Amino acid sequence: MRENASRLVYFEDWMDNQAAKTVFEKAEDIQVEHLRYNGDQSYNDSAMSRAHGYQVQSRTELVDPWFPDKDLLERAQNLVAVSSTGAGYDYIDVKACTEAGIVVVNQTGTNKESVAEHALGMMLAVSKKMIQADRRLRRENNLDRMELIGTEMLGKTLGVVGLGAIGTRTAELCRVAFKMRIIAYDPYLNKKETSLRGACKVDLETLLKEADFITVHCPRTEETLDMFGSKQFSDMKSDAVFVTTARGGIVNEEALALALKQNEILGAGVDVFWKEPPGPEHCLMELDNVLVTPHHAGITKEANKNMSAGSAEQWISLLRGNEPPRLVNPEVWPKYQERFEKIMGFRPVNLKNMLT
Repeated sequence: MRENASRLVYFEDWMDNQAAKTVFEKAEDIQVEHLRYNGDQSYNDSAMSRAHGYQVQSRTELVDPWFPDKDLLERAQNLVAVSSTGAGYDYIDVKACTEAGIVVVNQTGTNKESVAEHALGMMLAVSKKMIQADRRLRRENNLDRMELIGTEMLGKTLGVVGLGAIGTRTAELCRVAFKMRIIAYDPYLNKKETSLRGACKVDLETLLKEADFITVHCPRTEETLDMFGSKQFSDMKSDAVFVTTARGGIVNEEALALALKQNEILGAGVDVFWKEPPGPEHCLMELDNVLVTPHHAGITKEANKNMSAGSAEQWISLLRGNEPPRLVNPEVWPKYQERFEKIMGFRPVNLKNMLT
């Protein structure tokens, strides 16, 4: 380990510690320190103040006072970058990081297979009424199977909200396996870009009215918060299947519960919640036409390995002054170059698509 090594810290687990360790073994210029939430507070504070990089745990496991917010940034004067565990970064104060000249990166795409398969599995389970069948069969005698007639996915219309890596892979699975027509709502892609990802670009209103299956894969931002409420569910087909594996807060959970109670839609699959994990008293838990999972769509063994190795590789590139492959706030780059050079002693490269 070099004396002038870059310092990187993380708490508890790196999803797959061995995968990350294997990557970092090749990087003698980076010192990785493993911290514990219940460790000595003064030591943790000192380690964070020395750190150049902070690998942040997922929101579900992350605890105060280690959220990457303005308060932490003021305590960590040597930070040049923070990284989320997976694709989501809503628990990172990107605005505060950008103002401070700190880069934010994520792991978008590294768990796309896991999440896409989970979304597809939810669609199948809900449309075939597997949830109701399982629960009723366990508690009833002489169950009438004709009360549990489901619907097929073959040839139906899939509406994808957010056509990034996960949304694109979900669309591909449905198109290839079930010959589905794919429509997508993503305001950040034009018609040509949407078409290249295998979908027809539509507005949200059209998607809600035409889709037989709706799957949500957009990030949670100010514009997507409460995107799905009472009006959106009432605009859907009465036999629509709604699935979200994106982020809690995009869907108004009370509105979804009411729509399910009133049979405004056939059913739903929900992997993400505003408060995680949700308790048994949550409004969706009493309903049989919803499949709920504890935000674990993207944490298969393979995905954990991919996210951990991918994030480690990105850290090596970033701390050596290169452009990271999954940059969340590119607008920070000129200010980041100045901060990085001041702290690290050399200047990072220019962004390929930005003159600095």
